[in-house]
This record gives sequence, C-alpha cells and structure tokens, in this order.
Amino acid sequence: MNSPVAADDHSKKLEQIILTTMRVIIKKDQSEAGRWTASYIIEKIRDSQKAGKEKFVLGLPTGSSPLPVYRELIRSHKAGEISFSNVITFNMDEYVGLDENHTESYHYFMFENLFNHIDVPRDNINILNGNAPDLEKECADYEARIKSAGGIDLFLGGIGPDGHIAFNEPGSSLTSRTRIKTLRYDTMLANSRFFGGDVSKVPRNALTVGVGTVMDAREVLLIITGYNKARALKQVIEGGITHMWTASILQMHQKGIIVCDEPSTLELHIETVKYFRDIENQDF
Repeated sequence: MNSPVAADDHSKKLEQIILTTMRVIIKKDQSEAGRWTASYIIEKIRDSQKAGKEKFVLGLPTGSSPLPVYRELIRSHKAGEISFSNVITFNMDEYVGLDENHTESYHYFMFENLFNHIDVPRDNINILNGNAPDLEKECADYEARIKSAGGIDLFLGGIGPDGHIAFNEPGSSLTSRTRIKTLRYDTMLANSRFFGGDVSKVPRNALTVGVGTVMDAREVLLIITGYNKARALKQVIEGGITHMWTASILQMHQKGIIVCDEPSTLELHIETVKYFRDIENQDF
C-alpha cells in the first residue's frame, strides 16, 4: 500500500509534468474544442483584470478553426460574463493588395466575426496593413508595436494541413519575424474557395508574423480540428522540430497548449492520446 507521503510525492511529480509538458487537450468535436479554448482565454483576461493589470495582449488568427472560439467569446460578452475593454489585439496576417473592406480580407473577417460584437476599443486593434506604401516598414513597425505593448500574453493560432502557422509555410525559418511572404501555389489553390474558385483572384503575397514572433508570446494556444489536420497534428506532436512543419516549434515553448478534437487525433499513436488524456485527468 502506498503511504500518504509517497502519494503526495507522486502528485507533486505529476503536477510538475503538467506544468512543463506541452499540453494537449482532446475534445469530442470542434464545438467542444472552441468552448474550452474560449473559456481558457476568458479566464486569462479575468485573471489580468483581477490583478489590476492595465492591459491583456492577445494574438489572434483568422480561418475556420477559431470561429467556434469567437462565437463563444461573443456569447460570453453579450451575457455580461466578460469585458474586452482592457484587451489589445494583434492579428497574425493579412493579404497584400486586398482592400480591407474586401469580404475576403482579414480586416473584414475579424470585424465581421469578432470585433463588431465585443467591446474591445478600436484603438486597441492591430492588423497588418497589406496596402501600406512601404510594406517592409509596416512589418518592422508591427514588431515595434508588439514590443511597445509589452509583448503578447497569449497567442491563439490555428494550423494548415501542412502544419504551417500564420503564413509561415513549409521551409520558413523558425526564428522568422513579421515580414512579406510569397504564398505557395498550394496555399493559393486552397484559399481559392473563398474567391469563387478562381485561383487568379487570390493575392500572391501576404504580410505575416514570423514563427519567432509567435514564440515570443508568453503563452501559445493552437486550436486544431478536423481529420484534414490529422497528419499535421501527428507531425507537430510526435515528429521532430522542423521548418517543414513550422508549428512543430511549439514543442520548444515553455507554455504551449494544443486544443484538438477527436477526428484530428486519428493519426496519433494510441499511447500518445492515452498519455495526454491521463495527464489532463489527474486530480491534483
């Protein structure tokens, strides 16, 4: 029989593991993953407000993966459960040459799916300007604005089927900063579904935060859902760290979290899934 002291030592060891290991939260489906992620973000914002901090700096993505998160954030705000009045946001990327009022611009996406429905001050919203007269200066200034805000407290992100984060596609430097990025044809083809299926209408270039920019955040949370992301999730968790799967760098972050649904875990080893479920089910 284990003694109380031994049991206590075991709990301490397990607690240390959960604090130092990349967390992988597995939920049933995209909706549950979105609710957990939104609740986590809300908790972090509340903690900063309770601590009397003037601001909470939040990095945000576009795409289909964060939509359930944004819907839950909006619901919580309208229910009076959370205010975003002290939140400063920095978005991951934006197309070059697309008017910000274009329905496929990331400016439009963010206001349509989040900002128009919550109380984040307009002056606190930061999105790269893909129509800036000097794009290199715009990228440098964006990095400076992040630094001036005190750095990003939590960076929310998604990944592509090829494991890219933001527009840091396979082959991107793992120490990259905000910059101009020429998009691969495969990315343009995948995004053409938003442009009436016409790949020629998809912008060829984008401005994007770098992998290094994301890794500078005090906390990084990736939401990964759907079977089409299963191979990428396997590489990010079980594979080595490589610039060919840029999100794999999360393995090096001291406070990295992946929230995924069951379909996205279908390429993982059974023992990998069991390990992370066991870690999260510990009652400390």
